Amino acid sequence: MAHLYEPQNVFIRYSADGRLMTAIEEWQRWLKTEKRCSGHTAAAYGRDLAAFLKFLQEYTAKTPSFDILAKMEVTDFRAYLAARTQEGIGRTSLARNMSTLRNFFKFLERNALLSNPAINVIHSPSTPKALPKPLTREQAFNVIKTAGELQEDLWLKKRDMAFVTLLYGCGLRIGEALSLDVKDRPRSDVITILGKGKKERVVPVLPIVREMIDAYLKARPDGAPANSALFIGARGERVNPGVMQRQMRKIREMLGLPETATPHALRHSFATHLLCEGGDLRTIQELLGHASLSTTQRYTGLDADRMMEVYTHAHPRAKK
Repeated sequence: MAHLYEPQNVFIRYSADGRLMTAIEEWQRWLKTEKRCSGHTAAAYGRDLAAFLKFLQEYTAKTPSFDILAKMEVTDFRAYLAARTQEGIGRTSLARNMSTLRNFFKFLERNALLSNPAINVIHSPSTPKALPKPLTREQAFNVIKTAGELQEDLWLKKRDMAFVTLLYGCGLRIGEALSLDVKDRPRSDVITILGKGKKERVVPVLPIVREMIDAYLKARPDGAPANSALFIGARGERVNPGVMQRQMRKIREMLGLPETATPHALRHSFATHLLCEGGDLRTIQELLGHASLSTTQRYTGLDADRMMEVYTHAHPRAKK
């Protein structure tokens, strides 16, 4: 069976009998309406569950059902992790896979559909606590410049430049930027962003960001109707995240940047550069839309020399 995710238009094919498929659809609705997961997050959960059910069908030679899920033992779950490891799945992805399964099994238990305590015995693989890897100021500026050199059509050049400028200038997640419509574009010094958990936040907008977006919209061949997506592809559809990620890969190849130079690295760069210029963590937390200050504090491990310089110049006790 298959289910269509909106707005990503991604088909995810599940191996499941009718009753289990109905529960999966209810779980998906719950993720979006109750837990308020973004479409991208819900789709990622769906792909994780689909991979598990595909394994289970091959492992048992039966179509996955409530009965099969309820009877799974610890060794069965470990066999799944072993199979995923053999496929080359890393620790971080394995940990997310197990998180998805626990989420789904808890949903089934809360709704009195089945209970299997064996899932709680399995420990997720430990994952290294990776620090964000921002670009330098020069690298960030070069990314914006190079973004306008990859496309042949002028309006697409302007689109890519506007996109990377928005990520770096406002610290947006890629999904937040691509979910904007033309009517949402910044017309003043601020822009309202709908982030994770459907939480709104107001982010300042530099003049250069507005100028880049306005120049792109003026060049758009469709006239940029207010209700259309802000960032569209050559066929007029809302740009898929994969398109912009591929563009970023081309940019880093041209500039000789490391693989960590992703669209999300521009968001990290936004925060890190503010922090290193004396910005306080609470303000940066609000700008990034982090629910917890501890998430924002990960940036304090970066650019230690610059942080020490700011500290010694700003702290009263550091002055003689």
